[in-house]
Amino acid sequence: MIVHLVDGTYELFRHYYAVPERAPGGPRPSPEPGGVTGPSSGAVPSDVGAARGVVENLVRLLEGGATHVGVATDQVIESFRNDLWAGYKTGAGIDPTLFAQFGVLEDALAAFGFTVWAMVEFEADDALAAAAAVADGDERVDQAQILTPDKDLAQCVRGDRVVQVDRRKSLVMDDAGVVVRYGVPPASIPDYLALVGDSADGFPGLPGFGAKSAAAVLGRYGHLEHIPAAPGQWDVPGLRGAAKLAATLQAGMADALLFRTLARLDTTGPAVGTVDDWCWRGPTAAAEAWATYLDLPNLAVRTRRRGIDLPGAKVMVNTGLEASGLIEQADEQRIAELVAVNLVAPQRLVR
Repeated sequence: MIVHLVDGTYELFRHYYAVPERAPGGPRPSPEPGGVTGPSSGAVPSDVGAARGVVENLVRLLEGGATHVGVATDQVIESFRNDLWAGYKTGAGIDPTLFAQFGVLEDALAAFGFTVWAMVEFEADDALAAAAAVADGDERVDQAQILTPDKDLAQCVRGDRVVQVDRRKSLVMDDAGVVVRYGVPPASIPDYLALVGDSADGFPGLPGFGAKSAAAVLGRYGHLEHIPAAPGQWDVPGLRGAAKLAATLQAGMADALLFRTLARLDTTGPAVGTVDDWCWRGPTAAAEAWATYLDLPNLAVRTRRRGIDLPGAKVMVNTGLEASGLIEQADEQRIAELVAVNLVAPQRLVR
């Protein structure tokens, strides 16, 4: 089987800034008993266009043959990492209209039978990493596909068994693909991000280290603690400014190790269940009402046609996609900047 692990937060941001606004098609349905509850649960937003787009695209994923699907969202943007680094990303810059759609997306996906991991203490990326580890350990799984271009998730890639997929570009990144793109293997991605920084997550890296220099050093030594202290001991042919970089690393090693902790995803904290829990078993009885609310009148029929007569997938609240044609023109770097929620968002696309 192939398992599909979807970054719901990324998809919601991408749709919000790339598709036109869409008013609800009716009153908001009540959340399913025992379903997702959070800061935006029960909110009645004036715009549901982003949530609508994500739900429809995930139904298309099912129609394409997907059987085991998990969707991770950031119900609360802040996480345990904010206690470790004062500058870590927050939800301060999120457009309230976008934030109100998180609950809509989570509730709607639950109604249509998807497994949803709504993160509070952890982040959506942690849930995806945890699910990838679970899938990797299940011998029935032929491949786990992490559907996001987010560089953080590159650390989860394992050979061609756990891969990262950018559906918009039709790119599949395995172990070799990670090395081609970043210059380091998946296991070194947290070290790489510690040196170069991650503006989307709010930590700066170390001065002087860029993508090429970080890749050169880590390509030789693998991890921060294995890099020699003295520049004369560095065996990195062609690296310019080695002495200065070595001095910077030694002076900033404590920060670098902290940044690596921030970049390293938690594969054991989020409770994501088992592969069997992620099996899509058809829409719930609430799907019709949510299809009306999202102004997708045929969606309930489509999912019933695709589904079987079994209970809907579980929804887990953790305390601890191929893009539609409307957003094919979206630029990956622009989207990455938009997902840095503490930055000022550009004007929305209006059609």
